[in-house]
Amino acid sequence: MAHKILILDDDSDILFFCTYVFENLGFTVISSNHCNDIISQVEASQPDIILIDNWIPDIGGVKATQQLKANPDLRSIPVIIFSANSNLPQLAEEAGADDYLRKPFDLEELESLAYKYVKI
Repeated sequence: MAHKILILDDDSDILFFCTYVFENLGFTVISSNHCNDIISQVEASQPDIILIDNWIPDIGGVKATQQLKANPDLRSIPVIIFSANSNLPQLAEEAGADDYLRKPFDLEELESLAYKYVKI
């Protein structure tokens, strides 16, 4: 059974790139360009891992991650925040994210972070 990743980013190029990378790694990819109803999105897709942009429209990555981590049914899903913010480690900690990835990132960084949380 393929692992599922939910990718949330409003940049269509990043969504395209990440989708391509993860599909080639054997993941089923669900993507969204907003984090409206983040709980509903995650409940509907049941991902094994979530990659979320800090600057995604609506409430943003930090608040969306806080909502997920406050939900007892969803808090165990690893969430990785990615952003070009200089204070990304602090944002990830504030959000309760499991990890973070700086933009721009390279393919190796992206893959190794995914493998860290999903056993393939």
